[in-house]
Amino acid sequence: MDSAEEHRSKGSKRTEAVSGSDFLQLDIGQAPPGGRTEWLTARIRAAIADGTLPVGSRLPAGRVLAAELGVSRGLVTEAYQRLTDAGQVLGRGRSGTIVVAAPPTTTDLRAPDPSAPTGPAGQPGPLRPGGSQHPAGPFVPAVPSAPVVDALRGVPCRIDLSPGVPDLTAFPRTAWLQAERRVLAGLTAADFGYGNPQGTPALRAAVTGWLARNRGIRADPDEVVVVAGVAQALGLLAQVLREDGVRRVAVEDPGSLGARQQLEYGRLETVPVPVDGSGLDTAALRASGAGVVLLTPAHQFPTGVVLDGERRRELLGWAAAGGLVIEDDYDAEHRYDRAPVPALRALLPEGVCYAGSVSKLLAPALRLGWLLVPPRLRDAVVAAKRYADLGNPVLAQLVLARLMDSGELERHLRFVRRRHRRRRDAMLRAIAAHLPGARVHGAAAGLHLMVTFDGAAFDDTALAAAALALGVKAHPLSWHRIRPGSPGLVLGYAAGPPGELEEGIALLGRSLARLR
Repeated sequence: MDSAEEHRSKGSKRTEAVSGSDFLQLDIGQAPPGGRTEWLTARIRAAIADGTLPVGSRLPAGRVLAAELGVSRGLVTEAYQRLTDAGQVLGRGRSGTIVVAAPPTTTDLRAPDPSAPTGPAGQPGPLRPGGSQHPAGPFVPAVPSAPVVDALRGVPCRIDLSPGVPDLTAFPRTAWLQAERRVLAGLTAADFGYGNPQGTPALRAAVTGWLARNRGIRADPDEVVVVAGVAQALGLLAQVLREDGVRRVAVEDPGSLGARQQLEYGRLETVPVPVDGSGLDTAALRASGAGVVLLTPAHQFPTGVVLDGERRRELLGWAAAGGLVIEDDYDAEHRYDRAPVPALRALLPEGVCYAGSVSKLLAPALRLGWLLVPPRLRDAVVAAKRYADLGNPVLAQLVLARLMDSGELERHLRFVRRRHRRRRDAMLRAIAAHLPGARVHGAAAGLHLMVTFDGAAFDDTALAAAALALGVKAHPLSWHRIRPGSPGLVLGYAAGPPGELEEGIALLGRSLARLR
């Protein structure tokens, strides 16, 4: 090729119109006249919805995509902004624009197809971010299955306001590593063998000290069974109680969906007992005929009320007459504006099974908790634990024991209390500003707030689904009810910084306005 031909070739390359992009095989020629921005937005939204662009995918830089399509950079910027406003993508500075949530589809908001593939117990199969089942789907059933709840927990979102999630960024990594090094330095070869299924003596002794200092419970280390969180404690109790002839357990209404499902998985019938401003209705408990009750007396989930003095006396009288109390000491250590409440176990050890954990104080991934039971049940519970898993991992038990004995765990508790108080206050301000008519419950303690919309006619599952479409995850209150009641939400505030909480509540407010 001579120089003139080469020059003409280069010139033609410079002036050649570019109208397509490898990204999603976009062809700007397919866009309708005057509707290019809407077309581009719709194509990207559809790719997010069908899984072509899963959560975490990075969109092309605006200038690059504009050059490839032969359009102005402003057109691409506007399309990206619309997706951002809808909560589907998020600009992260030099990291680019990232997909953070999938949009709902008409199919997602319908009841599950009976002919569709199912998971265990005939429930809808697992959710796949960006797949054929969308995360808004679990909000459709009035009572979701455990696999659906688990799947929703794993779906990424911009802002997670799910209850029961602590501030995982606050995990004391340095203190844990230091304690682990010291523990490892003192272990013998024999210590790496099979441990006692009831738990290491060191952790059982440390737990008794922790409970004496913080919950007023006096116990012997032999009374403690180390478990993989309160969930396993309930599973072991369900097994033991059923073998002992128990078939029905009274539960708080509203109350924890997860706890209720744990008992039902153990083939126990759960009997709802109303909760009011004084806690569990003890008269209704007596009328239920149940001989066992599960409750959260120090900070009731989800209402946040404390079982008052009169109800405590009535409940303990019921237990002394032959009833059995399962005390889930939920969020007891996370209090801000009220005095500590003594554990029921401290008042009637022979009538109370007491369960606690470090899931909300440190991290649920540790799977470390404890269970204290009356003497008549202890051997059966230890046997159930042995056959379940031969005991919790020893090293983590010894590290936790060291943190408890050294005072490091108390220091961590004081630190996260201050942080959680600031976050709670930020959420309260945001609710006042963006959720008109919302009534707040349980602000004095815990890691979540319950809000109700008394007298409102909308479905709180629809509100949760609309919020998730904007990238905000929250629990509808109806999930935690057995009997009908006012619509509401259960909103966790421990896991996010104040600015994120305020943005999440503002998006909830936008979702609420669309329903009214």
